[in-house]
Amino acid sequence: MEAVTRNVRDLDESDRSVMERVFGHQLRETQTIVLNLVNIDRNIPNSVSSSPMPDVPDYWKIYDGLSDEEIDKLDGEIRQRANLTRHFE
Repeated sequence: MEAVTRNVRDLDESDRSVMERVFGHQLRETQTIVLNLVNIDRNIPNSVSSSPMPDVPDYWKIYDGLSDEEIDKLDGEIRQRANLTRHFE
């Protein structure tokens, strides 16, 4: 595995722009980027395994059995309830 570490403050404008597109948001001067390059033919350690966690509580599985449309509808309702903005007169 090959690792590359760069401080955001040391990046030139074009490199920083690329990294912001990769991460999907603006980077702060105080942040450090750590990239790891891994060959896909290597065995993945058990700690990073993609197998499901055996002891996941049932309430974590709220989307099981729902279609994409049902998930979108539920997500919309959750986001609406999470909008806790109050208007005081």
